[in-house]
Amino acid sequence: MSVRDQLFRPRAAASDQEAFAFLEAYVDSFVKWDVLHYFYYHPNLISTAETVAQAIARALDDVTRALTELAEQGVLQASFLGEGEVYALSQDPQIMAGLRAFIEAATRDDFRYRAIFHLVRGPVWRD
Repeated sequence: MSVRDQLFRPRAAASDQEAFAFLEAYVDSFVKWDVLHYFYYHPNLISTAETVAQAIARALDDVTRALTELAEQGVLQASFLGEGEVYALSQDPQIMAGLRAFIEAATRDDFRYRAIFHLVRGPVWRD
């Protein structure tokens, strides 16, 4: 079996189902992937869009859009502090479990390649 067939055939380990579900529900861009990665590894931070954009080296407009969408979906919490909006990771246990599954699965090449392909071309693990 070729490397391409191994990477892109429709298969998903049972342990990856939660990671795939989280990806499909919340991660529709590489900017969101980077934002989620940032908050996963800094779970207690309350950050502005400017701080996140600088930390992940992304354009402020793109990061602001991603933060707003993730907050609307309940993955992040948005609130006003002083004159600006700040964001923090949701403490919802279901969101945290899905995010953990996604970030941990994304450390493996097989999942990461398929997730990247999903963002670029569409789902690759459905039967």
